[in-house]
Amino acid sequence: MLTGRVCVVTGASRGVGRGVALGLGRAGATVYVTGRTANHGGNPLPGTVYETAEAVTLAGGKGIPVLCDHGDDEQVRALFDRVASESGRLDVLVNCAIAIPDGLTDVAPFWKKSLKMTDLFGVGMRSTYVASYYGAPLMVKSGGGLIVNISSAGGRCYMHGPAYGAAKAATDKMSFDMAHDLRTSNVAVVALWPGLVKTERTMAVCTAEPEKYGAWLEHGESPEFQGRVIAALFADAERMVRSGNVFYGAELALEYDVRDVDGRTPPSHRPMLGDPPVFSSAVVE
Repeated sequence: MLTGRVCVVTGASRGVGRGVALGLGRAGATVYVTGRTANHGGNPLPGTVYETAEAVTLAGGKGIPVLCDHGDDEQVRALFDRVASESGRLDVLVNCAIAIPDGLTDVAPFWKKSLKMTDLFGVGMRSTYVASYYGAPLMVKSGGGLIVNISSAGGRCYMHGPAYGAAKAATDKMSFDMAHDLRTSNVAVVALWPGLVKTERTMAVCTAEPEKYGAWLEHGESPEFQGRVIAALFADAERMVRSGNVFYGAELALEYDVRDVDGRTPPSHRPMLGDPPVFSSAVVE
């Protein structure tokens, strides 16, 4: 499906990013795996860029690890310069990099949480813009492509507090506006809302607080599920029709007949969390 295609997945040492990279690799893609984690020293969660790249290769693709701090614009620029030099093209960019502050899921009003919650405005919101800024010209030169910004229904409902919600709402709107600028270049841009993903962090929280997510965990997604959805979206010859929109990944999976690693199709959380936003078609230059 993606043989000969070149992808960049940011924030792929672990979590959703790692799963997306695996899903794209399983479809045959060359995947540049970015992140800050080079070894396990000092990090309570497993996963490094090297381990993810190796897993991508074992899955049938070609994994290329790149240490990159997505809070440093020059490192991001260097990443895409390397992709251009080594591969000469870019077909898919998936922005997963995010700084998860300690205490994000604590139940407390925002003024009782640390101001570190605003880190989400940097690696999360701003890093999506910067990676797209450097990646888009390479896609345009390649004749088209797909940018997927991993977001959340937290941009529409209350989830983890105002910092998280603001960062996700901004990501959805950026996706819409990027799609406008790239429409004539055959580059589609979408924001994708996963469900509850069984990442290393989620499972650690559930171990410590078994009641935290309750029955939601039973219907959770593997980290690879969204990667499979993205591979199917890229393979859709009519993907430009979807550009500028926000989607629940589970709903795209139903349309493309994509299943998770256990053979299930996880449910959409639309009935509980609400509809994705629909933005105005007005254009003010």
